[in-house]
Amino acid sequence: MTVSEVNKYIKDLISRDLILSGLWVKGEISNFKNHYSGHFYFTLKDEKSLLKCVMFRSNASLLPFMPEDGMKVIIRGYVSVFERDGQYQLYAEEMQPDGIGALYVAFEKLKKKLEAEGLFDASRKKKLPYLPRAIGVVTSSTGAVIRDIINVLSRRFYNVNLKLYPVQVQGEQAAGQIAAAVRRFNELGNVDVIIVARGGGSLEELWPFNEEIVARSIYESRIPVISAVGHETDYTIADFVADMRAPTPSAAAEIVMPERAVVENRLDSLKLRLRNAMLKKTAMERLLLRKVEGSVAFRQPLNRIYQDRMLLDVQKKYMQKALSALDTKYRNRLSLLAATLDSLSPLKSLARGYSITKSKKDGSLVKTIHAVSVGDRLEICLTDGRLGCTVDSIEEDSNG
Repeated sequence: MTVSEVNKYIKDLISRDLILSGLWVKGEISNFKNHYSGHFYFTLKDEKSLLKCVMFRSNASLLPFMPEDGMKVIIRGYVSVFERDGQYQLYAEEMQPDGIGALYVAFEKLKKKLEAEGLFDASRKKKLPYLPRAIGVVTSSTGAVIRDIINVLSRRFYNVNLKLYPVQVQGEQAAGQIAAAVRRFNELGNVDVIIVARGGGSLEELWPFNEEIVARSIYESRIPVISAVGHETDYTIADFVADMRAPTPSAAAEIVMPERAVVENRLDSLKLRLRNAMLKKTAMERLLLRKVEGSVAFRQPLNRIYQDRMLLDVQKKYMQKALSALDTKYRNRLSLLAATLDSLSPLKSLARGYSITKSKKDGSLVKTIHAVSVGDRLEICLTDGRLGCTVDSIEEDSNG
């Protein structure tokens, strides 16, 4: 028998089985793929076994929900053989939710916890260096991931400096090794950016990247971290904490390092722009120089000084004229005040024959006979001197 005949015979045997022709199967969805054709491809599993499943578009479009990894479901369908691959699988015709898997619950719980602590905040995301001097990669040394990263980086920038920290990417020891690698790169400080990478896999296989120890090591990293775990549709806690998420490890290599040709073209463009800017600036400065050379200030530098000197002379004349007028004004006012003061001076009265009488005892003016007594000593001030006198008698004026 040929291989095709064997596969067809097995398919016929299974098709005739009454149980396998229509059954209900309960399990947890893993490695779910929503194909662009609209078909669903996934694995149904329990604690011990896996069962490949497919749900065609005609049935998938009728589902009231979108299946996800970790979701527990009950499926109605039949088991048959895909002859080309010689693989039996469950052809799902109906699907009902049956709770959420333990891993999915743990994932959501940790995600909510770390999000509440601010580990996912966009404000703390670090900017990636444009041209890193050295790139650190945390992944398995034997998988296809590191080869893909090396191939992409070699094509984009052939002399890139790559440092690999080999770790397990699945299993119980993986999370601790991944966290230790990120911390070690930070201790050494010998790279400018870190790529944490792994190829695709089921939720269980990707679980180390959902561990809290890995999330906190990425959050505490001073060096920017790119998470490149699984395929484009796979999301892990590391993706949310990292400074940037890449859909695949190859995409991470493209993000972290620009193409050398693009950089060289950019440099050439900047050189050309710099040269043109310098030429334009030089031309403008030359025009300005010619304008300055043709200006009056440049051709006759002393003209402004002469103009200012003449203006100073005019201002000087105005000032002298103003000062002279002010002097005349104040002289006239002084003469008027002096004449007024002179007219009020007691010396004028003395000159006309009047005198001033003072008491010798206290120097007070004697204005009435009642201010003195017989025998008091007086001083009489005349226009040309003073007389010392003694009161011999006091007579009151009858007209007073």
